[in-house]
Amino acid sequence: MADSTLTLTEARAGIAGGVIQAIAGESARLRADQETAVAALCEAAARVLVVQATGWGKSAVYWAATAIRRAEGAGPTLVVSPLLSLMRDQVGAAGRAGLRAATLNSNNVDEWSSIEHDLRSGAIDVLLVSPERLANPGFGRRVLDGLAGQVGLLVIDEAHAVSDWGHDFRPDYRRVSDVLQTLNPKTPVLATTATANARVTDDVARQLGESTLVLRGPLARSSLQLAVVNALSPLDRFAWVVDHLPQLPGSGIVYTLTVADAQRLAATIQEIHGRDVPVAAYTGGLEAGERESLEDALRENRLKALIATSALGMGYDKPDLGFVVHVGSPPSPVSYYQQVGRAGRGIDHAVVALLPSDADSGIWDYFATATIPVPENVNRLLRALDGYGPDQPATAPALEAETGLRRTRVELMLKQLSVDGAVERVERGWVRTGKDWTFDAAHYDGIVAVRRREADIMRAYTRGESCLMQLLQESLDDPSAEPCGRCSVCLGALPAPLTAAPSPDTRAAITRLLRGEVHTLEPRKMWPGGAFGAKGKIPAGLMAEPGRSLIYADAPEWREVLADAFAGGSPASESVEALQSAAVAALSRWRTSWSSRPEIIIPLPAAGHADVLTAVAAHVALVGRLDHATIPVDRSAFTDDLSSAEEARIWRDGLTIQPETAQAITARTVLLLVDASSSQWPVTVAAAKLREAGAAAVLPMLLHKRP
Repeated sequence: MADSTLTLTEARAGIAGGVIQAIAGESARLRADQETAVAALCEAAARVLVVQATGWGKSAVYWAATAIRRAEGAGPTLVVSPLLSLMRDQVGAAGRAGLRAATLNSNNVDEWSSIEHDLRSGAIDVLLVSPERLANPGFGRRVLDGLAGQVGLLVIDEAHAVSDWGHDFRPDYRRVSDVLQTLNPKTPVLATTATANARVTDDVARQLGESTLVLRGPLARSSLQLAVVNALSPLDRFAWVVDHLPQLPGSGIVYTLTVADAQRLAATIQEIHGRDVPVAAYTGGLEAGERESLEDALRENRLKALIATSALGMGYDKPDLGFVVHVGSPPSPVSYYQQVGRAGRGIDHAVVALLPSDADSGIWDYFATATIPVPENVNRLLRALDGYGPDQPATAPALEAETGLRRTRVELMLKQLSVDGAVERVERGWVRTGKDWTFDAAHYDGIVAVRRREADIMRAYTRGESCLMQLLQESLDDPSAEPCGRCSVCLGALPAPLTAAPSPDTRAAITRLLRGEVHTLEPRKMWPGGAFGAKGKIPAGLMAEPGRSLIYADAPEWREVLADAFAGGSPASESVEALQSAAVAALSRWRTSWSSRPEIIIPLPAAGHADVLTAVAAHVALVGRLDHATIPVDRSAFTDDLSSAEEARIWRDGLTIQPETAQAITARTVLLLVDASSSQWPVTVAAAKLREAGAAAVLPMLLHKRP
């Protein structure tokens, strides 16, 4: 609730008014809650949490408060912000407000020394850093230690990420609590977000302190016209976007749930529409400079759309963004509200369309548990860390090799253990602190339950059970929620220019186009260690050549074929023939780059689909005039949730090269045909065994590279 007794003095109001007018125009004035927040932050030890809709003007609060506090002799403002795009926009906004702002990030390392000098001299009013930067020991030593007791205002932007009940929890954000402890107790703190329900709001407020002032406003967005386009298959969704993109207003964002879908949908639009509808794929894997260039291209309307993952989310500011389309539903109404909030910020009308599919549920299940630590894996990591100390800290690559756990999993667990105080990041790696770690099962069970309830809310949203905007507001515990009167549920129909189905011709063209894609299968280069025993580089004489995969992840054009061919029963002849044709076509294109032509084919039913694999191998052998051999496979030891090292060990122990096979492959190039795998260990281990048995080279072809 707002404290109506907090008002600005005339002098402070004059400074704040000047900032607002510089940012938003001469007629702009502080909103009532903005003035309350600014007034509170002018007082010592203030703690303020602002939960307001995107576009409300949360950043104006900290620019105005910074200007007042700097004028009164306070130190610089430290803003913790999650994304480079958000920082760039904020640096520009600060400049318009008459403040000098700077950021220290991985994209401007050459400027760090001069920025740090200006910070020490008092020439910088605002320093923006990422939560990851806060966790960096070098940054802490050079910058935070120097600012201890001197920060005039601390701002935690996108503060829902501080709470592990939030939709975008980041372990590094918990470093903010460390900063709070090093601050002068009188330093005011502001936290802002547009996407926090009551539980997240209460959690963040508790972390800030008992006296936190919470300013929460209505979250409805009158400029957004929400719609759900239902009953589309994954492939139909691609076709729908291709058909509708030219008719959507202005420029916008098309969100996908996976990196693969973003890249493939962008390539499909480029192939079909060419320069008439310019688009680009935007994912977290891009270099910072390329992401910045794409953001600018969309902002300047040089692109019709960015086909993006959630990497393009918090902080991207384009006031005239005309549409947001989701190819697949996010698992949380809170994250969905945050993403659609990019549209319609400075215009009266923007189109928001959700294209759900029953294929989304599998991705939701993954997201629900992806960040939950597995006790067995954590304890394995801690045991590995016991062998290191301050003089020789552990690095993530070393821990990956020693434990057999994947690098991304190792890095996430290290951050979580750091939050829990069990490990500490030092300048050259990680060490144990001596504090015991225990798995808080009740807490994590509660988090998973909340995420699954949120997924149920999104199912209700896709079914159109009530007004779409009202449902989003209610999911954020907005007491002002009411029917909007303009969404597809309230209208009882899809608003123009949206239609319910794509063109059959477009669908057929996309199927042909996408089924023609073949993906390079890069060989694994390191043994996993752990249960496998061996670690380090795989010798060149045992390594597979770069291979090919026909179907990557959840490719929509192959969904029906996969469901039929890999279901375990007798597949339809059309499914088998589609895989046979794709394999032959892939080999035809591959021959320009392989080191030597394959002479013999060996099928390896890694996922147990022997019948389909045998049929494809026989067809390829016939068309390519290849000899044929087999490898016996023992899959009896396989269970779910094997570690990387355990899976590799089972493949090593379960594959046997028979004498007749060894004789057949000696000094020859082998085409290793594998049905499906996500880890590539069956490919890697089988290639090593074939090379040991005398094969001159192994060219792997994987029918389905699972996610």
